[in-house]
Amino acid sequence: MKLVLAISFVLMGLKFLAYYLTHSNAILTDAIESIVNILAGSFALYSLYYAAKPKDEDHPYGHGKIEFLSTGVEGGMVTLAGAAMLIKGIASVFSPHDLENVDIGLAISVFSGLVNFLLARVLIKKGTALHSSTMVADGKHLLTDTWSSVGLVIGLIVIYFTHLFWIDYVITIGLGILIIYTGINLVKESIFNLLDKADVGKIEHLIAVLNTKRNPSWIDIHNLRVVKYGSVVHVDCHMTLPWYYTLEESHKEVDDLDKLATTEFSHEIEFFIHADPCLPKSCSICEMKDCKVRKNDFVKRLEWNMSNVLPDTKHTAS
Repeated sequence: MKLVLAISFVLMGLKFLAYYLTHSNAILTDAIESIVNILAGSFALYSLYYAAKPKDEDHPYGHGKIEFLSTGVEGGMVTLAGAAMLIKGIASVFSPHDLENVDIGLAISVFSGLVNFLLARVLIKKGTALHSSTMVADGKHLLTDTWSSVGLVIGLIVIYFTHLFWIDYVITIGLGILIIYTGINLVKESIFNLLDKADVGKIEHLIAVLNTKRNPSWIDIHNLRVVKYGSVVHVDCHMTLPWYYTLEESHKEVDDLDKLATTEFSHEIEFFIHADPCLPKSCSICEMKDCKVRKNDFVKRLEWNMSNVLPDTKHTAS
């Protein structure tokens, strides 16, 4: 993030130089977005530092949720920048002017677009590996900046050969709309994460792992919930075990489930498991062949899925 921030300063200077030389509104919109890149990148860098702080008494779940706030701040900045570009483009339609040094502006735009593309790929790849929503969001923002540069380059090429300067205003308006769309999506993603919207992908992955490698004594899993705090995933669930297990035996089964999930997931995960005793109705799905206190016959193996692990209800074969 420090490297991205430093390069963003250089690119901003180049873009404003290109605007000074060409007087292109489209290039100006690209330069204005670079200011947003720097402001958002600065807050993103701070949020990564803050999210990495260890847990404390005031933040028992850690500080990771600031990453979601960072995504929202960046989305808000991007949306405002896009609105400013849209207004500038519409205003320019009523006060047109010719462009100068289009070839220089074209060269600078190609260079900045290529650099942003490389930075975006690095950020998204690194952010995905580290499960950092801040880095991924910043990467998506830079990727949008790249597509903006592509559109800008195509427009400047057309202007260079046709001298149809009104195309500059059309590009400005189009880029403004594209950037507003990106900003709104980032804000929506931030709000969903802050409100602990269920991560269906992670829950389905976890359920698949449990189905494949579960022990016969794990009679039932229910009331399962997954919450993400930055790069840390917190999972809590109820686990039905044989009622006659000692506390030590129950603890071992809970610990085995915890270790299985921790091994399968590539990032930090915390499990909070509540152990429930089985009931007579649980016998119909209990796969323990050596159970000496079985009340009912085994009917079938219950495959866990999204519809039956989320409710807070013990399961039966019916």
